[in-house]
Amino acid sequence: MSARLPLFLRQLRRPPPPAGPPRRTSSGGGGGCGAGDKGPLGQERQRNARAGSGRGPGSPAPPARHSIVREVIQNSKEVLSLLQEKNPAFKPVLAIIQAGDDNLMQEVNQNLAEEAGLNIAHICLPPESGEDEIIDEILKINEDTRVHGLALQISENSFSNKILNALKPEKDVDGVTDINLGKLVRGDAHECFVSPVARAVIELLEKSGVNLDGKKVLIVGAHGSLEAALQCLFQKKGSMTMSSQWKTPQLQSKLHKADIVVLGSPKPEEIPLSWIQPGTAVLNCSHDFLSGKLGWGSPSVHSSGLITEGDVSLLAAALRIQNLVSSGRRWLREQQYTRWRLHCLKLQPLSPVPSDIEISRAQTPKAVDVLAKEIGLLADEIEIYGKSKAKVRLSLLERLKDQADGKYVLVAGITPTPLGEGKSTVTIGLVQALTAHLNVNSFACLRQPSQGPTFGVKGGAAGGGYAQVIPMEEFNLHLTGDIHAITAANNLLAAAIDTRILHENTQTDKALYNRLVPLVNGVREFSQIQLARLKKLGINKTDPGTLTEEEISKFARLNIDPATITWQRVLDTNDRFLRKITIGQANTEKGCSRQAQFDIAVASEIMAVLALTDSLTDMKERLGRMVVASDKSGQPITAEDLGVTGALTVLMKDAIKPNLMQTLEGTPVFVHAGPFANIAHGNSSVLADKIALKLVGEEGFVVTEAGFGADIGMEKFFNIKCRASGLVPNVVVLVATVRALKMHGGGPSVTAGVPLKREYTEENIQLVADGCCNLQKQIQIAQLFGVPVVVALNVFKTDTRAEIDLVCELAKRAGAFDAVPCYHWSIGGKGSVDLAWAVREAASKRSRFQFLYDVQLPIVEKIRTIAQAVYGAKDIELSPEAQSKIDRYTQQGFGNLPICMAKTHLSLSHEPDKKGVPRDFILPISDVRASIGAGFIYPLVGMMSTMPGLPTRPCFYDIDLDTETEQVKGLF
Repeated sequence: MSARLPLFLRQLRRPPPPAGPPRRTSSGGGGGCGAGDKGPLGQERQRNARAGSGRGPGSPAPPARHSIVREVIQNSKEVLSLLQEKNPAFKPVLAIIQAGDDNLMQEVNQNLAEEAGLNIAHICLPPESGEDEIIDEILKINEDTRVHGLALQISENSFSNKILNALKPEKDVDGVTDINLGKLVRGDAHECFVSPVARAVIELLEKSGVNLDGKKVLIVGAHGSLEAALQCLFQKKGSMTMSSQWKTPQLQSKLHKADIVVLGSPKPEEIPLSWIQPGTAVLNCSHDFLSGKLGWGSPSVHSSGLITEGDVSLLAAALRIQNLVSSGRRWLREQQYTRWRLHCLKLQPLSPVPSDIEISRAQTPKAVDVLAKEIGLLADEIEIYGKSKAKVRLSLLERLKDQADGKYVLVAGITPTPLGEGKSTVTIGLVQALTAHLNVNSFACLRQPSQGPTFGVKGGAAGGGYAQVIPMEEFNLHLTGDIHAITAANNLLAAAIDTRILHENTQTDKALYNRLVPLVNGVREFSQIQLARLKKLGINKTDPGTLTEEEISKFARLNIDPATITWQRVLDTNDRFLRKITIGQANTEKGCSRQAQFDIAVASEIMAVLALTDSLTDMKERLGRMVVASDKSGQPITAEDLGVTGALTVLMKDAIKPNLMQTLEGTPVFVHAGPFANIAHGNSSVLADKIALKLVGEEGFVVTEAGFGADIGMEKFFNIKCRASGLVPNVVVLVATVRALKMHGGGPSVTAGVPLKREYTEENIQLVADGCCNLQKQIQIAQLFGVPVVVALNVFKTDTRAEIDLVCELAKRAGAFDAVPCYHWSIGGKGSVDLAWAVREAASKRSRFQFLYDVQLPIVEKIRTIAQAVYGAKDIELSPEAQSKIDRYTQQGFGNLPICMAKTHLSLSHEPDKKGVPRDFILPISDVRASIGAGFIYPLVGMMSTMPGLPTRPCFYDIDLDTETEQVKGLF
């Protein structure tokens, strides 16, 4: 059979493969299933010896038709060269799954691939492999992003619809899947892969000078995808086609009438050659292109029109290579930024407005994979959780690294009431307006809500009314488990601290060392993280047996000072009784008890690390740098010293991926990270923002939200998040409500769960005017950073036109670029179109962004700058403990970090009941902590608690589950 190969393809035949498990070989032209080559896809190419250049006995001279093959391969080579000019590392890979020992077509494929400059990977299965084994291999290749085409070389008996349709249509270079055949039949050949064998038949006939228009074509012995593809292609050329099997009674008559005969399988000996009329064009594709079996059942047909199976198969192999290059080109095109094809969901707002959960449940969200495709995400860039949530892989940032970022918008607010003023709602309303009503790409980036407020006072954080993230119950409860991962990682580290103290207190140096570096199978070895610790200690040894007694003691003992431990356990529940506890009281802890506390999970430094990291590598480094205590000589103890960095990273490996959801109008939302703004830095993740900025494109908008008032969340966004990300904001949207302004103007106190006083439900121009001092102050704070401000007045149904107009007028006088009333809560994105226009116009202006302070200033001066410039304080006052901590952190080399103030969100000052714009107050700093992994110093203002408590009547009284429908009730 090798003699039948053209001279430029001929090489030595190889012995058949032994039976056994699948083997993979990878090469650019050599190594069939019988070659004995081993190695996974992507390993170094295996090249085999070539045969001599002379023809074997009886070998025919290469026919002129081989020039067609040369032409196809040369064309493929040129296209590939053009693609590689912009993508030098790009080299398409064709995977061939073979179950059998005939390597003739394997050799053809390999040689043609080498000619074109491609790679081929062979997956060799035993000949007796069943359907399940073949499908398993297909599914693996489907998910391998390095492979651009997949072909099957298996026995004809092994083919089934289940096997063929297991192939991804975009990798089906043989055109055998129902999707590719359907597109061909429908007339969309440019959108699919067409059978190379069928194309080869048409090409060879046309190159031989046969005019197909009006010809009668008989396809004999063909089956399945080949038969369908041949019929379709011939009919498109104007031919009249008939199909027949060899045992059809009328076969002789059909053969006599045919102008062209295509043999799709070997001719049985009982069918005489005389049935085929002289002069009839005959094409023999009875070589089963997929199985690798040659059809020798038919002797040569002595007709001037004969085109042998060798000609068809050879050209088909070349066309398959051409299909592979096309697949690679499509893949490269997919890697580039693509325009959104977003289908927005229609709203039908009701009046009066139903509850949030009723509105959410009335809208059917798009399947998340559909949404992902609409916004340009690739199938292998998402991990789907249920029907409406997905995680997005960070590989997207590498794919779109050359794509220009969109506009960056921050939504902040005035000092809020305990009820909240609707920043999340404004954020959602704005992106719904931009995308669903102005046809501008936009992405909302929100924090994941803590279950503490969800079951406590504030409720959920999905927005509200007709500006929500849906499904809101999935948004507010668990989501994809990120906060649970943070809780697990945080508490693992807490356990490691106290456990290390216990073991160091109760063991000798030698016993401790032997347990830290145990003998396993007679060998004692350091782990990688222990080797890193040795290097940090200046011990340049890798053999555990060579350490001196002094080095053993230095390595084994951290000597943690329990009084300096700053790392607390966390729980995602408001529980005031965990604010101060005693741990280690059981006899088994041998007297190692101490006072400790629990924080709310979202106050964990690991949450801040998640929110500020920009890669998996960076997150691992940040986790390792987290300082949990000091040793007895005053040096910092880190997670890396405790040997837990790798384990923390493993627990957080999925949490680092942003969560994709959608708004009520079907526009995309990232929900990722959820640090509180009063006791942490209060912003969603850097990664979510960066990915969204690439996806929206240069003219699009990413709208992210900072917690509580501009004095807290916005200040930290600029001074902490923007330093970490390097991103520059274009616009600040400052959310205000008439209700909050009346409170700041001297109105009665606002308490969650208590009906509002009439001052808030009736027009009161004077209270509004007096309260605008807080709005003016927050505008001034934003202007400190050089970013234009658009005020969004979140309108309630009790607000009057006079109150609305007054707020907008006073906001503009205070320096706002614009001030716009918003009605998204009652009618969706349509109610924020004016806001969207204002934001677009403001974003077109030049941003003069600047930081508030230089991080090289002393810690005390940075705290004072924030207190005076942002809060309006006269000065600060440090407690002895706070001063001691500042001195320690400065001595340890942490003095050049930004500041993250932990302060009440209910006032510009440290006293929650001081509304409006308090003046001439002294800001008390009661304590200072260091979040070294996250990258900031963390002063606590006044009596700030990091564990909220439950009120008299928590939200959980109203939350229930319908056990019949499994629907959640009572969330808001």
